Amino acid sequence: MNRTIRAAVCSVAVTGLAFGLSSCSEAVDQVDKAVDETYEVTYEVTGKNIDSIEFHGGGGKAMEPKIESVSKPKLPWKKTVTLRGIMPAAVMPVAADPEGSQVTCKIIHKGKVLEEQSTGGLVTAGGCTAESPITG
Repeated sequence: MNRTIRAAVCSVAVTGLAFGLSSCSEAVDQVDKAVDETYEVTYEVTGKNIDSIEFHGGGGKAMEPKIESVSKPKLPWKKTVTLRGIMPAAVMPVAADPEGSQVTCKIIHKGKVLEEQSTGGLVTAGGCTAESPITG
């Protein structure tokens, strides 16, 4: 009898865990749909020998944003995008140069720097990610 009870409790626990995980994902999607407010950020990338820049361009869902890319960008590089809801702002410059590279990225919202990072080296993958100002 104890085995039967343990098996039932384990079954309920596993079902609850699976339901909880899917509920979390569903909750994020519901919040993303409910928070339809938009906001603008400007990405700025400076440095030398940068091969490409990837960034959240505004499409997709909050947890699966559309990623846009620019190859061999002219520096300094600047792009203003409109994001929605709880989607985070993110920009990632990538550089690979045997002579070394330098990368600085910024995310700016209404004149305020939300995030700034700098890095350098032979292979550099720096990046900035900032929480949506709508959630704060």
